[in-house]
Amino acid sequence: MMNELAFYTLPGAPNSPRDLIEEVAHAERLGIGNCFISERFNIKEAATLSGAVGAVSEKIGIATAATNHNTRHPVVTGAYASTMHFLTGGRFSLGLGRGIDMMFDAFGLPRIKTAEIEDFVGIMRRLHRGETIVGHKGPAGSWPVLRLDPGFDEYIPLTFTAFGPNSLALGGRVFDAVVLHTFFTDETTVRAIETVKRAAEEAGRNPDDVRVWSCFATIGDHLAPEVRLKKTVGRMATYLQAYGDLMVRTNGWDPDVLKRFRENDLVLGFQGALDQNGTTDQLEQVAGLIPEDWLAAAATGTPDQCVAAINHQLDLGCDGVILHGASPVDLAPIVDCYEKQRDNSRFEHLPANPAMPPSMV
Repeated sequence: MMNELAFYTLPGAPNSPRDLIEEVAHAERLGIGNCFISERFNIKEAATLSGAVGAVSEKIGIATAATNHNTRHPVVTGAYASTMHFLTGGRFSLGLGRGIDMMFDAFGLPRIKTAEIEDFVGIMRRLHRGETIVGHKGPAGSWPVLRLDPGFDEYIPLTFTAFGPNSLALGGRVFDAVVLHTFFTDETTVRAIETVKRAAEEAGRNPDDVRVWSCFATIGDHLAPEVRLKKTVGRMATYLQAYGDLMVRTNGWDPDVLKRFRENDLVLGFQGALDQNGTTDQLEQVAGLIPEDWLAAAATGTPDQCVAAINHQLDLGCDGVILHGASPVDLAPIVDCYEKQRDNSRFEHLPANPAMPPSMV
């Protein structure tokens, strides 16, 4: 298994969660080492999907990227992680993220703060070691008693989906792996990696044990043009809809471009996510609003060109690359090409878990 590679199961808006069964089987046949699971509150609830992936796989590492700590009671989340850990023989990593403020506001959930996540990580570590936590009062919340099983003495790796500098530093300080955002420029990627690794070192940890994953849009030219449009322009447009200011600020892009995008009549009146609900004609209109260099941080073109772009992410310092936005069927010619030129010795230290620290194996 190529443990430096991963994919997201059920990319975009799937017709059925059962699609993951063949996706995971195909990924294992190709040798893709890890399966990441995103969460949408429709037919992509993360705990259910995690169990399904664990049940139909034998080798592949599994991580949520991401669920949120405030949508479940901590005992429920802890039990979910420990169940997955034992179900998969240690191939699972619980992955958390901050979530989207706009969605939390709509659902009546509090916006997540850095201190809450750090507190919650400590709770998970203690529960999985078998501790009974009495009278916890901290940023994540207050509970009279928290307990899973006093017989536990487990290390279940934790993954964090990070964007801004505070999140990246938190990832290096207390998590085992960090997933970067899609469409990061080279400069942003390098800066993010340095932030994670430096924070790990300052916390007295081995920076090599905190694995940084590039989330890298991978859209080969063997796909139909309308599919490529959806997975590039549509995906970027959806990010700009949800948190465009953060994308622009992080990459040092021109905020006036974002302003023009938001003020466009089509975007202004559009209901839902553009990558999910936009027609080909609509996405072609939106394409004129997004500069080509904003979409350049992706693997596109022939399989050889895609592989060169993937290797470039590794050369920038990423420990792994999530081939984002495509199913294993879509990725097959690219992964086959990658495997033929792969330096096996470069990645033999990576465990079959996307967040397990290499030094612990």
